Amino acid sequence: MQKLKLILTPLALAMMLSGCLSLAPKYERPQAPVAPAFPELPKSGGTTLPTATSEAPANLAWQRFFADARLRQLIDMALANNRDLRVSILNIEQARAQYRITRADRLPTVAAVVSGNRQTTGEDAPIQSLYQAGLGVSDFELDLFGRVRNLSESALAQYLATEEARRTAQISLIASVANSYLTLLADDELLAITQQTLKTREESDRLTRLRFENGVVSKLELQQSTSLVENARGTLAQLQRLRAQDANLLTLLVGQQIPENLPAGATLATTELPDLPAGLPSDLLTTRPDIRAAEQQLIAANANIGAARELLPAHLADRQRRQRQHRTRGLFKSGSFGWTFAPQAVLPIFDLVRISAGVDAAKAGRDIAVAQYERSIQTAFREVADALAGQATYSEQLRAQRAVAVAEQDRFNLSELRYKSGAASYLDLLDAQRSLFQAQQAAVQANLARLQNQVTLYRVLGGGWSEPASNAQAAR
Repeated sequence: MQKLKLILTPLALAMMLSGCLSLAPKYERPQAPVAPAFPELPKSGGTTLPTATSEAPANLAWQRFFADARLRQLIDMALANNRDLRVSILNIEQARAQYRITRADRLPTVAAVVSGNRQTTGEDAPIQSLYQAGLGVSDFELDLFGRVRNLSESALAQYLATEEARRTAQISLIASVANSYLTLLADDELLAITQQTLKTREESDRLTRLRFENGVVSKLELQQSTSLVENARGTLAQLQRLRAQDANLLTLLVGQQIPENLPAGATLATTELPDLPAGLPSDLLTTRPDIRAAEQQLIAANANIGAARELLPAHLADRQRRQRQHRTRGLFKSGSFGWTFAPQAVLPIFDLVRISAGVDAAKAGRDIAVAQYERSIQTAFREVADALAGQATYSEQLRAQRAVAVAEQDRFNLSELRYKSGAASYLDLLDAQRSLFQAQQAAVQANLARLQNQVTLYRVLGGGWSEPASNAQAAR
């Protein structure tokens, strides 16, 4: 035991000296380069907003934000199968392993070495055996100025940034699935409107052809009627193609073929999403995972400055360890074990130029990380401001567009009655048909834009995420 203490005491002293000092600058979060509040838009008169919630979007789980059971199942499948999200998860595992490797450098590597050799000096000379056994510490760095510790902190920050990147990917995936699903609902409504319009125009064209054959209308009116029918057929073919492409996109996002036994979903006209409070721009610093990822990158860059300031690195190596010569039967008997401890310190005397250049490079990397962090905040501020502008105006636009569609429906009905009674020309009826079709399409598109804007607002406010247990503590 006394000899074992003599071996381990230098190692303990080396570990106590490690990490006594850090040359990394003290980290301070940069001030957010945005206004203290989001711009406000006046509420449009006559607008009824969706059901409001006072709950912060980051605490509102997506299962509660999306009430459509069909959509919730699609999102569940996407979270389980999407390949882009799977890559993000694997990146986390890779970063975690890299952090563990870097953290292991803070501890010495102790190795046991045993070797043997048998030889004789002549024919009648006895066989002699030489055995060597011992313990050794290989290339352990005395972290006097915290270089290894700073590298470990940098690796931890990189790992946490990767975790935040996965959260960003997951939130974006949820929003993409929801928007793609809403687009499919809009496609279905547009197809239904187009099919009904085509049916109406074909009936009108049939009557016009009969009237032309009886000499009641001119060939000009017949050609106008035929043009409207073909126009509706072309629009129908275009919508069928777009719906197929949108379904393919949703399948890609979900990561598998969409099952046919999913529960029935809502229509676009009956879909409603809750109105969300914006909060303050400073809230984005804790709710947006992309901003948190940029800050972790900044913390890593800050730690790299301390790692670059390797003013006095010291490498401890036990090169002459063990050695005792014995005959075979005397090995490891009491008093037969010996050891030597021969540390070696490597001091860079003429390496100041390289160290200075490394520090300058690390500082430049930190400045780049600051700029990227500030840019991520400005981008987030702009995205939220844009979504809030949509929230304040899309509902009124939808109300107005639906009113236009109702008015155009009445106009078409009156034009049809006047045409049949001979009080209006066929040109008036055709113009009413075109206007009604355009107004109905515009109303569907306005409703789609309103709902997708709500999904976007939910995403850019960090919707669906509550802060889990500290990953930093788990990693340590």
